[in-house]
Amino acid sequence: MIVRYTGQKKKKRMILCLFLSVVLSCSVSLSGCGFSDSGKGINPEDGEKEITVAMGSETGGLDPAGTIALTYLSYSASALDELLTFDEDGEIEYRAAESYEVSDDSTVWTFHLRQDALWSDGSPVRAGDFLNTIRRALDPASGSGYAVYLFPIENAEAIYNGETDMESLGVETPDDYTLVFRLEEPCVYFLDLLRLPVYMPSCEKYAESADSGWDRDPATSLSNGPFCLEEYVPDQYFVLKKNENYWNKDKVKLDRITYRFFEDSQAMLAAYETGEVDVATSLPSTVMDLYEGQEDLMVTEQIATRYIYFNLETEPFDDVRVREAFNLAINREDLCRKVGADTEPTYNLVSKYMKDKSTGTYFTEGADQPFEENVERARELLAEAGYPDGEGFPEITYSYPTLEMDSDTAQVIQEQLKQNLNIEIRLNAQELQANYSTRWSGDFDLCRMNWTADFADPYTYLSMLLSDSTYNCSGIRDAEYDALVKQSDSEEDPVRRSGLMHQAEQLAVGEQFYIIPLYCMKGVNLVNPEISGLGRIPASGALDYRQADIG
Repeated sequence: MIVRYTGQKKKKRMILCLFLSVVLSCSVSLSGCGFSDSGKGINPEDGEKEITVAMGSETGGLDPAGTIALTYLSYSASALDELLTFDEDGEIEYRAAESYEVSDDSTVWTFHLRQDALWSDGSPVRAGDFLNTIRRALDPASGSGYAVYLFPIENAEAIYNGETDMESLGVETPDDYTLVFRLEEPCVYFLDLLRLPVYMPSCEKYAESADSGWDRDPATSLSNGPFCLEEYVPDQYFVLKKNENYWNKDKVKLDRITYRFFEDSQAMLAAYETGEVDVATSLPSTVMDLYEGQEDLMVTEQIATRYIYFNLETEPFDDVRVREAFNLAINREDLCRKVGADTEPTYNLVSKYMKDKSTGTYFTEGADQPFEENVERARELLAEAGYPDGEGFPEITYSYPTLEMDSDTAQVIQEQLKQNLNIEIRLNAQELQANYSTRWSGDFDLCRMNWTADFADPYTYLSMLLSDSTYNCSGIRDAEYDALVKQSDSEEDPVRRSGLMHQAEQLAVGEQFYIIPLYCMKGVNLVNPEISGLGRIPASGALDYRQADIG
C-alpha cells in the first residue's frame, strides 16, 4: 500500500532544469530542502499517512496571545479548535463548544464547552484556558496585533490601555465548562471573531509569556485540535502528528503533517517538482501556464488585499492632496500585467473576493469604486500641495519584503511615480520579519501591507484603520470614520449595515486616501493528486488539511 505519493510525474521537466540550481543550493542548507537527522525521510516505511507542505520563511511564534504571522496561522488551522466556526455553506460548525446562548440585547454570550475535549496530553480543556489567552493578549507586552478584536468585550480596551485592572474584564468562567462574554454593546459579527487567535485557548498550566519558548516545545505546546506539535526546528520545519486525545479523532485520516520553511517561492516550486513536498502554496503566476490542464494545479481566490501604508505623521503624507496624487498616478492594470496573472487591480481596502452575507455577491460590488486613476489630476494635486512637476518633493523611501511579487511591485511603482509625477522614491527591500518590525515601529515613509481576511466580514479590513487599532501603523486618527465603523458594529439590519461599511470605506479610501490599494490575488497552489479531502477555510481561502487523506 502506498501511503505517501512521492513519485510525481515529471510532466514539466523544464521546471526541474530551470530550478536545478535552487535545489542544489537547498541541499546544503537545512533551512531549504533537507531534514538533518530527524529520522523523517521522503519514503516512510511504517505505513503511516503523512504529507509535507511547503510554506514561506518562519515568521512569528505559535502563541495565540503573541505576535501572529504565517507560522502560527499554518499551525493553528490544524492544531487548535476554536469555540465554533462557519463551514463553506455559512452554517455553524461546533468545535470546542457544543452550544451557546445569547441574551435578548445581544450583549451576553454564553458558551458551553465539550466535556470530552482534551488537550493533547490528555488533560481536560477548560474555560480558564480560553480566558488565559485573552488576559495575556490584553497585556501590550505580548505584542498581539489581534488584541483590538477583544475590545467589544466589556472593559477590554480600558485594560489594554492601562486604565483599569484585569479583574473588571467582561469574561466569566462560572465553571470549568462555561465561558461567558459580556460585551460593551451589541456586536453583530461576534461569532465570526471566535476564529481569531486571541479567542483560542492556551493551556493555563504551560502558556505563559509570549517569549518564554513554551509555544515551540512539544512538551508544553499543547493542542486541542486534530493535530499536535511533535517537533519544531527553527528556520527548518515543524511537524504535527495526529492528536490521539482529540474528541473527533475518528474523522482525522492523516498521521502527520510536516511544514517546511522556504525562503522563496521558486525553491518551493522546485521542491514540489522533485517530490520533496506534497503541497506548495502561494506560487508564482507562471505556474499557472506551466501546469495548465494538470490535476496538480489548484487556483483559489485569496480573500486578501495588497496595499501600501502612508506614514501620516511625516511630511508630505500629512497632506491629503499628496496621498490622493499618489493613488491617482498609479496604473494598476499595467502593474498587474507586469507582476503576474494571479493579480487583479483593486481600488478598495476590502478584498475584491469577500462576499456580502446579505446579498451573496462580492461586497465591493455593492458600491461605486472609491476613486479612478487620473494622471493629469494627480499632477494638479501635487502642484496644489506645493510640488509642481515634483519640484522640491522630499526624498521618500518605500519599505517592502524581499518577496518576488513585492520586489516586482516596488520597481513598477518606482517607475510609474517617476514617469507620472517626476518623483524619485528609494526602494528598501527587507527580510519579511524586518519589514514587519519596520511597520510596527512606524519607522517608514511608505510601507507594504497585505491583509488576508481572518473572518468572513468586511470589518476585518475596516478595523485596520480605526484610531485605536493595533494594526493602525500609519497614524490615522479619524473620528468620523471611527463613528461609522462603530455604528455598523451594532446595526442588525444587514442592508443598512453594508451601507455604513461602504460609507466608511469611501471616506477612508476615496476621500482621505489613507492607503494605496494595489491588487487582489489568486492563490496558485500545487497539490499532490493523491491527496483527497482537502478543503478551504471559508474566511481566508487558505487550504484546510483537517479532513485530508491519501488515496
